[in-house]
Amino acid sequence: MKRVNSVLLIFTGGTISMTPDPKTGALRPADFETFEKFMPELRELGIEISGIPLLPLVDSSDIIPEVWYRIALTIQENYEKFDGFVVLHGTDTMSYSASALSFMLSGLTKPVIFTGSQIPIGVLRTDAKENLITAIEIAGAKKGEKAIVPEVCIFFEDKLYRANRTTKQTSEHFSAFESYNYPALAEAGVHIKYFHSNIYQPDSECTLRVRTKTDRNIAILKIFPGITEQTVCGVLNISGLKAIVLETFGAGNAPRGDWFYQALKKATEKGIIIVNKSQCSTGTVEMGLYETSLNLLNAGVIGGYDITTEALVAKLMYLLGENGDIEKVKKLMAQSLCGEMTVTP
Repeated sequence: MKRVNSVLLIFTGGTISMTPDPKTGALRPADFETFEKFMPELRELGIEISGIPLLPLVDSSDIIPEVWYRIALTIQENYEKFDGFVVLHGTDTMSYSASALSFMLSGLTKPVIFTGSQIPIGVLRTDAKENLITAIEIAGAKKGEKAIVPEVCIFFEDKLYRANRTTKQTSEHFSAFESYNYPALAEAGVHIKYFHSNIYQPDSECTLRVRTKTDRNIAILKIFPGITEQTVCGVLNISGLKAIVLETFGAGNAPRGDWFYQALKKATEKGIIIVNKSQCSTGTVEMGLYETSLNLLNAGVIGGYDITTEALVAKLMYLLGENGDIEKVKKLMAQSLCGEMTVTP
């Protein structure tokens, strides 16, 4: 007799986890039993589904790394019991959380699918049902004994994306997420069509290792025309700062003023890691392509290629937390660890 595939739902909060109170109509967090009442379809999927709430449920704006740890450890504790995992999460910071999990879950061979909704589960026009049902199907999908999508992903509307390639692109439409620099892993229509060549395939002998140490001593510095020396130095001289996400123009360009170069050089010489990330949604940083990025290269700034800001924040926190050696962190920042960026010569 064929074994029924199993999926664990991990509730963290967000819009998808809210249902209207039958008396007041006010939105409140829902438990798994309430979900089952609103979605009897869950019983018809042919997948064994269980749920664990990470209490207290939180709005995605209140997500902190401690929530990432709890998600990762919940997956670790239940890894042998389930074929896949679906994380219900608010949309605003979903790309940050899902990116962080992609680094924390080393040796992953099972699907971890993040999903959510723009409208709560109990509202008539909700997008939660379709998102959740398809996410569960993908999390439980196997070919033989192997998972079809053995990586951390985000499913929303009709697309499955690699988690650490995503950005929330709209607060208005159901297609809330986009992966600008990497193609979709699957598309859901009448059937779920998997694009197997885009999906990461781990070594079959991989063993899950969960690493949850992070270091929050990072900052984002977004360059704009007319930015002042006071602003730049104010960020670079934050007490305890270890790394900067430097959001630059175009292919990684920034002002050529000597004060700017000297400020960056002084920071890197102190051991602060500075990573060059383009403000453009598509394309890649090419250090030295233009004269306006040569100063950055000479100042010791590292190129971030086509990584998203969300994945870069998560990667820096993760690497700084797991490694005390700054030179090792800098070396790993230039490598793609789990498909988060396209490294070009």
